[in-house]
Amino acid sequence: MPAVKKTAMLVASAALLTMSTAAPALADGKPGDDNDQPKPPSQMSTVGGAQLGVAGTQVKLKPGAPVLPKELTGRSWIVSDAESGEVLASHNAHWRLPPASTLKMLFADTVLPKFPKTQQRKVALSDLAGIGAGSSLVGIKENESYSVHDLWLGVFLKSGNDAVHVLSAMNGGVPQTVKDMQKHAEDLQALDTSVVSPDGYDAKGQVSSAYDLSLFARSGLQKKDFREYCSTATAKFPGETKEIKKGKDKGETKRESFEIQNTNKLLTGAEGVTPYKGIAGVKNGYTSNAGNTFTGVAERDGKVLLVTVMNPSSAESHAVYKETARLFDWGFAAAGKVDPVGELVAPKGAATGGAGKGAPGSGGGGTDAENAAHSSDGGGNGMGIALGITGGVLALLAAGAFVIRRKLPLPGQAGRRDRQS
Repeated sequence: MPAVKKTAMLVASAALLTMSTAAPALADGKPGDDNDQPKPPSQMSTVGGAQLGVAGTQVKLKPGAPVLPKELTGRSWIVSDAESGEVLASHNAHWRLPPASTLKMLFADTVLPKFPKTQQRKVALSDLAGIGAGSSLVGIKENESYSVHDLWLGVFLKSGNDAVHVLSAMNGGVPQTVKDMQKHAEDLQALDTSVVSPDGYDAKGQVSSAYDLSLFARSGLQKKDFREYCSTATAKFPGETKEIKKGKDKGETKRESFEIQNTNKLLTGAEGVTPYKGIAGVKNGYTSNAGNTFTGVAERDGKVLLVTVMNPSSAESHAVYKETARLFDWGFAAAGKVDPVGELVAPKGAATGGAGKGAPGSGGGGTDAENAAHSSDGGGNGMGIALGITGGVLALLAAGAFVIRRKLPLPGQAGRRDRQS
């Protein structure tokens, strides 16, 4: 073989080896800067099926099935059936990328069952230590008391890192919470996920995937309070206690509240985003490193779908929401007209009851406490449940089995309503 040709082949082989063994690239490109976008690894996890480990778009269209939307620029996305766990289509589903605040779904699924919503916490300065610069905050104040219910509203609606840190302090501190989250991720078979901070704030080595984020959403949505919080559009949040300066009550103190609104624009229709009919959560996120991330759940005609989109490169305004809506539209239209390309696995050791059977040689997880998971009503003081779901159905993790139960609809009714308690 000519020396020049042999050298060229060696160089090419070395380049391929570098691509397959390099650490996952972080999402640090600028929107629209396609030439500088990192490329997915040539080999990724095959949890949920071998096809999910292949780079690029994966879909198996039957005759008459709609084609996927053209306007999709997310580095990673996945469309799945929330009940059966079937993955209808995916794009780099197991690419390990920074998750931003979508990681709060794992935080909530891990910590929410541990504390009754009526429990009070007087916030110490140490509770708020370590919050990253520029973090999203709900406005928690030192020396003020908050119920666990208040804190979860702060987490779900305002993506408040301050609320996450207070709940983490109640859970034994940030390091313990990170450890608990990592263990729970492993129990859920979310093996792409490495937890460094409980709030999703950018941290070296903190990654997840569209596949794992869908697992977190699916597990969390089996908890009634999780469903209620993630579908709440607006709520009242406790403000600061102040001394009354004038009038007959002068010298006494009063604590007022202020309204907070969910940052999920497909739920609220904020900033000109068209609300998605049938949406009921779940969680959005953004950091400069992660870009925009989003996981949503929606119901139509008795079908419940999960869509996760990570870091679209489009310069289109609110691209992560618009691409999610396009994938929802496609998924509902394609239901029954595609063969699955994989599945959302059940937690480790869980009996499946016909849903989420898991990857070959692996099981599915959840502890008994997690399986029992918060059966309280999840109501609360003027919470507006917007664009929820009537008659939707979800898998329910109960008695150690991952099975389909048709007694637990996703919350609410299309349109906005107030709830009083």
